[in-house]
Amino acid sequence: MTWALKRQIIFLIIFLVILAGLVFWLTYPIFNKPPTCMDNRQNSTETGVDCGGSCALACSAEVEEVSLQWSRAFRVVPGRYNAVAYLENKNDNVAVRKIRYSFRFADKDNIYIGKRDGETIIPPAGKFAIFEPAIDVGNSIPVFSSFQFTEEPVWSQVLPDKINQLKILVQNIRLEGEDTSPKLFATLKNNSLYAIPKVSVVVILYDQAGNAISASRTYVEELKKETTANISFTWPEPFDRKVVVREIIPIFDVFETKLK
Repeated sequence: MTWALKRQIIFLIIFLVILAGLVFWLTYPIFNKPPTCMDNRQNSTETGVDCGGSCALACSAEVEEVSLQWSRAFRVVPGRYNAVAYLENKNDNVAVRKIRYSFRFADKDNIYIGKRDGETIIPPAGKFAIFEPAIDVGNSIPVFSSFQFTEEPVWSQVLPDKINQLKILVQNIRLEGEDTSPKLFATLKNNSLYAIPKVSVVVILYDQAGNAISASRTYVEELKKETTANISFTWPEPFDRKVVVREIIPIFDVFETKLK
């Protein structure tokens, strides 16, 4: 082998080494990306594909379905009704930011008389109510009411510390004028150090047998930290039974409340 050929081989080897290094430098980030929650792979701390572990989304397979306890339509005035679905999320640390639903109503002969669609959140850990007001059914009487979610829920994880801190207490419940024009008053108390925006408050009234008599809803635009807010509900007609139990359910989007 001549000296000139050896030099050419050396130059070729150096060139190939440089080329291999350049190729490695360009392709390494592509094929060795760090795990993310959007790479369509189960990696890192994930317990499913892009869900669970350190990901914001919870894995649907690990979440128990929301339980529907009952749904009812309550007369406000002739031809006008409020509808309520009473549900329970048995999962402690997951919630849904937005989900569509549908109420359907039928008369005593189970003939369809109308429906009402809407969107709601599913709060974490506990019972909650979905309320639809002022449903016009004309001369019909909605005896049967059904409720269902019309899309699959997308579950997101919620930090236990956030759930534990954001508690709204209900105090000083008082019902007046039950036999004429009922009015119910109560106080909401936010013991946390964080403001809670857009609080929807549903009240459900029950008779001695535990049957729901009526329901209503009000809003608090913002419940500031370590403060109270007075709320009230009114009905235009008296109830047909004695109210024994008054359940008030504050509902808010846990994701809109920021722990600063």
